[in-house]
Amino acid sequence: MKVIASSLRKGAVVDMEGKLYVVLTVENIHPGKGTPVTQLNMRRISDGVKVSERYRTTEQVERAIVDDRPHTFLYQDGDGFHFMNPETYEQVTATPDVIGDSAIWLTDNMTVTLSTHEGIPIAIDLPRTVVFEITDTEPAVKNQTASSSYKPATVSNGARVMVPPYIAAGTRIVILTEDGSYVERAKD
Repeated sequence: MKVIASSLRKGAVVDMEGKLYVVLTVENIHPGKGTPVTQLNMRRISDGVKVSERYRTTEQVERAIVDDRPHTFLYQDGDGFHFMNPETYEQVTATPDVIGDSAIWLTDNMTVTLSTHEGIPIAIDLPRTVVFEITDTEPAVKNQTASSSYKPATVSNGARVMVPPYIAAGTRIVILTEDGSYVERAKD
């Protein structure tokens, strides 16, 4: 299926010369003079090679047909990351290349959207936010306002995030999976 290059978004799968590529970043560039272009940074699914392509905004690219379905994360081992389709109970294994930086935010029984092409996982889409407990952080400094600065903290999965000074160890917080930033205290 042909689509205009400027309509592609992160996670889309493109078929170029018979090889599948997953789009990592999309940047629409509008120079002061000349034709606007779309810069696509992609990763070849077969071997993980990263490529960068530029298209005029009116050019079309071949978009591959992928199957986006919810899957439940089961566990990780030497083979990769194991997911189960909750409707059919069929299990698939995704390689660390497919999961990428998202691996740190995966928790047992988390529901994610897994994109597959001919039964092979090619991309993952995590929930927008996740909740984790703070295991370690510096103590709050007296008279420090919430908007003045942030302090480093370690959450239960080992990731380091910056949190407001009033957050203490044991507090459950909401984290944005896109960039690992603090959103708010968990409401539960």
